Amino acid sequence: MSVKELPINIPTSIRNFIIYKVGFNLIQKYEQLISKYSDIGDSPFFEAEQFPWTTELESNWHLIRQELDKILEYTTQLPNFQDISPDQSYSTTKDNLWKTYFLYGYGLKEESNCQRCPETTRLIENIPGMKTAFFSILLPGKHIPEHRGPYKGVVRCLLGLKIPEPKELCGIRVANETRHWEEGKAMFLDDSFPHEAWNDTDDIRVVLFLDIVRPMRFPFSWLNHLLLQLITISPFVQDAKANQKKWDSKLEKLFNQ
Repeated sequence: MSVKELPINIPTSIRNFIIYKVGFNLIQKYEQLISKYSDIGDSPFFEAEQFPWTTELESNWHLIRQELDKILEYTTQLPNFQDISPDQSYSTTKDNLWKTYFLYGYGLKEESNCQRCPETTRLIENIPGMKTAFFSILLPGKHIPEHRGPYKGVVRCLLGLKIPEPKELCGIRVANETRHWEEGKAMFLDDSFPHEAWNDTDDIRVVLFLDIVRPMRFPFSWLNHLLLQLITISPFVQDAKANQKKWDSKLEKLFNQ
């Protein structure tokens, strides 16, 4: 039975599970080809030089930081990661130590959030293949347990905006390699490898979290874009969009009080 043939009266939770399983199996098979046809190779980390647009992003990081500082005035009232994306709660614990401020999610623009950060929005919208963008805020003591991302067809960029000292107590491990952020510097990684992150300092850590379409050779580049479009209309993304919409009114009141 195909997804289209599922009875319309089937419970939503079961229907979504079946759709998820079909999509997951399809993605798993396709991911085996991504490594082979990737234009940037297949490794836990990549170099910034492989992405020419990095120079403009890093040279303007202070503009992003200025807008971030205004958002951080309301840190404790921002949504937790699991508030927006509960389906990924396996990657975090049920605490309030990972805060988010979304600008884009799988190509879907959060208009009001972007309006509060016009320079940041201008910069990220100039990035080829940008799909997701948000301020990722780890409060002191936060540890994101080992997990892997849902799809290898994107590359993750983490731009350091507010990095506490000592930096050795604040970092990320991807596969068997550990790195630490620097303010104004972009870090690139493949989140389909097992990875974990932590902030064991006494201050907050903030990065601009970006997911970029992975550069690939044709026709796999076309297939990659198609799969990303299908992910966008999946229950996983649509549920996150609905959760963000619920937060929009709360944030509107928060920033206008």
